Amino acid sequence: MNKIFNIQNLVRANVQKLKPYSSARDEYKANGTDMVFLDANENPFENGVNRYPDPQQRDLKLALAKLKNLKPEQVLLGNGSDEVLDLIFRAFCEPQIDNILTLPPTYGMYNVLAGINNVENKEVLLTVDYELDIKSILNEVTETTKLIFICNPNNPTGNAFDARSIKTLIENFNGIVVIDEAYIDFSSYESWINFLDIYPNIIITQTLSKAYGMAGVRLGVCYASAEIISVLNKIKPPYNVNELTQQKALERVLAFDEVFNEVETIIIEREKMISNLEQIGFIETVYTTDANFVLVKVDDATKRYNQLLERGIVIRNRTNQPLCENTLRFTVGTKQENKKLIEVLQTLDK
Repeated sequence: MNKIFNIQNLVRANVQKLKPYSSARDEYKANGTDMVFLDANENPFENGVNRYPDPQQRDLKLALAKLKNLKPEQVLLGNGSDEVLDLIFRAFCEPQIDNILTLPPTYGMYNVLAGINNVENKEVLLTVDYELDIKSILNEVTETTKLIFICNPNNPTGNAFDARSIKTLIENFNGIVVIDEAYIDFSSYESWINFLDIYPNIIITQTLSKAYGMAGVRLGVCYASAEIISVLNKIKPPYNVNELTQQKALERVLAFDEVFNEVETIIIEREKMISNLEQIGFIETVYTTDANFVLVKVDDATKRYNQLLERGIVIRNRTNQPLCENTLRFTVGTKQENKKLIEVLQTLDK
């Protein structure tokens, strides 16, 4: 990477010129005094959600920034991580001109978003051991490669990549490395959030859907330099995170001890599940995982998937993914759910 990294060299020209929409709540935010709000054409009758939400989600950003030891201006929130990822595409990738790199098998929305934004997705497969093929990745980089997406820990394989490999990519790529850490809370690896001040060309995305148990409220989080966040703020919808989501998410973030205890329980259950899965005869390989799920290779994935479905257990059949032939993905559930899964698998093994 060049010693001097200028984010503006990567931003689309139309985004650079864009003047963002200024909503009523951008122009004035309640300061604690008893004000009469006649500015936003709202219904005046109070019901808890009759007012527009804070478009900058200040209280929630402040709590997350404190938790991650960052500044609030390094945080952007979205309607799920998918909106955050889409904003990154729209800020930096010129349709029909620029390209991105993804590393299958990986999270499928990267490819979908590339298609939606009319951006070429150049795929570089992981190795057979599900590791990054650094040489092949760098060989695919061109002058119009803007983004490299790394899901870490990876979905669907579950493993976290060697930090030295990711570091090599960051230091040898003049674009932006997007590190998707949806499952980082279940991993022993250090988050790349701690390196934002060292590497200005990285974006970290996280979510409240996994460890925080809030998939239903749809809240994704982006951590980056203040310069990158400023660019993304220009193009985000003004009220992209609703009031109820902000309230519930803030409650959960402030209850971090409770979240930590749940994560610890899931990790304990994950290790039990791995130990039990290794005893099932038709399971050929149980892959290493740093996530809240386990990928296994079986004799016939479609057959086993259907058998489990018939017995009331829903899992994911990943056999159609690159390098994932005859694999199944098991999410770690409650102690009772995991016990039922193992018991059913044992009956199928006879």
